Amino acid sequence: MTYEEIVAKVKKNYQSSRPAKAEDHLAVQFDITGEGEGAFYVEVADGKINVEPYEYYEHDIKVVGSAEALLEITSGKTDIVNANLTGKVYAEGDLEKSEILSGLVKAAAKKTVQKEATATKKTAAKKPAVKKTVAKKPAVKNTAAKKPAAKKPAVK
Repeated sequence: MTYEEIVAKVKKNYQSSRPAKAEDHLAVQFDITGEGEGAFYVEVADGKINVEPYEYYEHDIKVVGSAEALLEITSGKTDIVNANLTGKVYAEGDLEKSEILSGLVKAAAKKTVQKEATATKKTAAKKPAVKKTVAKKPAVKNTAAKKPAAKKPAVK
């Protein structure tokens, strides 16, 4: 996976989320090691979420790990503290603030599930009901009225 693909996935994960409190501020810098190496940040400020492919020098939290581990965090499969405690990533800074980020991902995932459920209901409602059709029985032919075919004489 390339660096650009990783940043695009993270942006998609936070696309529909909104911070619960407009006064919340959090800046998390993610440093990807290995495949897709690079740095990007997620910032919660002024009621908006920004994901940009740059370093954030005055970050609250810095997380260093593989692309796989960072995508687990940004998709809500795990949080920064758990990933740090299990050794998946190295995290430093004000880890208590990581709850803000975890809450955003969970809210975004919940909205996505709700949107999918609504879309499924709408498509189910739009489909016309299946009409039951009764197959017509073929008419019974009266074979008794036909004359039998004439037999041809055998050739000797």
